[in-house]
Amino acid sequence: MPARVFVTGGTGFIGAYLLDALAAAGCEVLAQRRSAAPAAPAGVRWTTTPLDALEPADLRSCDALVHLASVGISPRVASWQECLRWNVDATIRLAQVAHQAGVRRLVVAGTFAEYGRSADRYDFIPTDAPLLPTTAYAATKAAAFVALGALAAELQLELCYLRIFSAYGEGQHESNFWPALRRAALAGQDFEMTPGEQLRDYIPVQDVAAAFAAAVVRPHVPRGLPWVQNVGTGVPVSMRAFAEHWWAHWGASGRLHIGARPYRPNEQMRFVAKVPRATTA
Repeated sequence: MPARVFVTGGTGFIGAYLLDALAAAGCEVLAQRRSAAPAAPAGVRWTTTPLDALEPADLRSCDALVHLASVGISPRVASWQECLRWNVDATIRLAQVAHQAGVRRLVVAGTFAEYGRSADRYDFIPTDAPLLPTTAYAATKAAAFVALGALAAELQLELCYLRIFSAYGEGQHESNFWPALRRAALAGQDFEMTPGEQLRDYIPVQDVAAAFAAAVVRPHVPRGLPWVQNVGTGVPVSMRAFAEHWWAHWGASGRLHIGARPYRPNEQMRFVAKVPRATTA
């Protein structure tokens, strides 16, 4: 088991859960944070060194690097230039710095959005589906994956690349679907949404964190060849059914106005992961 893990994006939505999971697994964790951050869990220390300023000395003696930090994650908006700088250039630089520091394993967060239009070809998207992204965020994440794969081959790195599907839970940005739904439900307000026919692969954030923690301590990862996993359930759920379930769960007194909002332009209607032993429907 890796004794020391460096985590970027430690104060983010998934990062906060991952720190707890790694600490519970007995790992010593050094995590990057913004200037304002909560108290660190037991076994976790903070660093405020910016992502693009990290040097080998900052990661020295670490066994694994978990890279969660990205820009352009919905609902935050980032330009193409920002996405290229942080999601590609800074990521590759960080991987090189980690290698120079002697870090043996990289665990990097990807996104289901990298598959893009490939979602039209598959009921359950395999990890080797073509990457056909349709946004700056997704395109630059896909570009980083390709570049990391080449770097892993060149430097014989252990690379775990985990594409996260529709994660939800406490601590998610308030403008995302699940937190916005909950806020309206608990306030007794009505909630407007699309017709909700989109099929998504919803996964609790705790399960996402557990998948990353498992990748950190996984006993066998081939050197030079990316080990790619979808982090999802493999169970398709419509956004309408998801909303109705949680609306009832919270005992909401307001009304769900289904169909009050239009679909987004170029909305992909199905994103469901192919995962081992998934329940299909």
